[in-house]
Amino acid sequence: MTDLVPLAQAHCIPRRGHEHRLPPAQVAELMPQLPGWELAENGHALVKTFAFPDYYRTMAFVNALAHVAHREDHHPDLGVHYDRCVVRFSTHDVGGLSENDFICAARAEALAG
Repeated sequence: MTDLVPLAQAHCIPRRGHEHRLPPAQVAELMPQLPGWELAENGHALVKTFAFPDYYRTMAFVNALAHVAHREDHHPDLGVHYDRCVVRFSTHDVGGLSENDFICAARAEALAG
């Protein structure tokens, strides 16, 4: 899907089972589309800290991201602070990263844009 549709415009589909976990080569191919994102937990998670000038803007981002996560049915782990939000995506049902993580990370990037 991401070959034809930009990540931020793609939609998540339910993924269960290890066969949906992205291999390291595909992860490496997708990472350049997510500037500032890092692999964590031995390549099983995507993480980025988004910085904001104040609490109001931090919470506006968190609420917008919560709306996207609900709509896509793919939810990040969030660390919310006064001037930043740490966003972590991983697909528990596949035991690592799936295409859904990259789609939602790109959508988070677009929100912060």
